[in-house]
Amino acid sequence: MTLPVWGLKKIHNFDHKQFNRHFMNIGVVCYPTYGGSGVVATELGLGLAKKGYQIHFITYRKPPRLSAFNTNVFFHEVSAMEYPLFEYTPYETALASKIVDAVLYEKIDLLHVHYAIPHAAVAYMAKQILKSKGINLPIVTTLHGTDITLTGSDPSFKPVVEFSINNSDGVTAVSQQLKEETFANFNISNEIEVIHNFIDFDRFRKTDKDHFKKAIAPNQEKILVHTSNFRKVKRVDDVIHVFEKVRKQIPCKLILIGDGPERKPMEDLCRELDICQDVRFLGKQDAIEELLAIADIFLLPSANESFGLAALEAMACEVPVISSNAGGIPEINIDGETGYMCEIGDIDKMAERTIELLQDEHKLGIFRQNALQQAKRFHIDEILPHYEKFYQKIVNKS
Repeated sequence: MTLPVWGLKKIHNFDHKQFNRHFMNIGVVCYPTYGGSGVVATELGLGLAKKGYQIHFITYRKPPRLSAFNTNVFFHEVSAMEYPLFEYTPYETALASKIVDAVLYEKIDLLHVHYAIPHAAVAYMAKQILKSKGINLPIVTTLHGTDITLTGSDPSFKPVVEFSINNSDGVTAVSQQLKEETFANFNISNEIEVIHNFIDFDRFRKTDKDHFKKAIAPNQEKILVHTSNFRKVKRVDDVIHVFEKVRKQIPCKLILIGDGPERKPMEDLCRELDICQDVRFLGKQDAIEELLAIADIFLLPSANESFGLAALEAMACEVPVISSNAGGIPEINIDGETGYMCEIGDIDKMAERTIELLQDEHKLGIFRQNALQQAKRFHIDEILPHYEKFYQKIVNKS
C-alpha cells in the first residue's frame, strides 16, 4: 500500500557545518493563537531550538504552546500604545520597530514570518529600515492559507499580498494546493516551495486514557471529535448534523474543541436537535492530544483547508478522519485508507461513512494503523531538514 505525500523527499546527509559554523539566530513572527499557523510556527521554532538554533518569537503575546522554559527560545513582546489620535492601534508600526530592535541587539540572521498579511509586509518595512543602517535581513514568508484564500482575496489587500510575496527572499506554502491557488489568484513572480506542516510525535501519539474515556462515554459509546476555530468556513454545523445522524444508529458522544464566532449558534443548534446531553463543548484546550487519544473518528467537513493540521494531529493519535475534499486535505487524508473524503456539504455521505467504520471494528483498526503510518510521513524529524535546507539557500543568496 502506498500513501502518497506531495513534495516530501527525505533529505540525506544534511551538513550543519556547511550551513553555518554556528547555529543561526532566527526571528519568528506569527499570530500567537490556537490556529494552525500559530501552532506550526511555535512547534517549528521549538524544534529548531532543540537542535541548537536560537529562536526569537516576536509578537504581541506568548504563543500558547510556548510554555516550558527553553534556553534557546526568546520572546519579544510587541506593545502598541494607544493614543486618542488613532482610532485603531498601529500594531504594524510597533511590530516593525520591534523587529528592527531585535535584529540590532540580538544579531538575528534570518526572519521567518508566517502570513503575508500583515507580517510579510511589516517585515519588508523593517528590512528597509535595517538596510539604511547597512544591515541585510533575509526574509522567509510562509503562506498558511487565510492570507491567500480569505484576507488576501479582498481587493483592498491584494496589491499588498502580491508585493509582500514577491519581495520576500524566500516563500514557502504548506501544501501544493495552496501554492497552485496562490499562483492562480495573484501575479506572483517569486518561487514558492512546498514544505508541509508537521507533527511532533513526542506529543501527538496514542496513549492510554481509559479513565478519561469512561468519564466522557461511561457506557462505552463511540466518540467523535472535531476541533477548529469555529468560523463559518469550518462548517461546524455539518459536524453536528453528521453526529445527529450517526447517533440515531450508534450510541456515541461528540466532543467539540475550540472557540470562535460560531460557537453560540452551534450550541443553539444542539438544543434545537435535542442532542445536548451527548455533546461536549470544551472550548480552547492546550492538551488536545489527550482528547484525541480517546477518539474513534475525527470529523473535518471544512469548506476550505490549506493543509488540515487538525486532521494530521488526529491521525498521529491513530484516529481515522472523515473529511471534505477541500483544499489541501487530499494531500493528507487518503480516501478509503486513512479515512474517507466526501464532497463539501454532503452530510449524508459523511454520516454513512462514519457509521460504516464504527460498525466494523476490524476495518476501523486497519484505518487506525493506516492513519498512523501516513502521519509518520509528516514527522517533525522529516520536515525540519527541509526548512534548514531552505534557510541555507536563502542566506547563501542574500
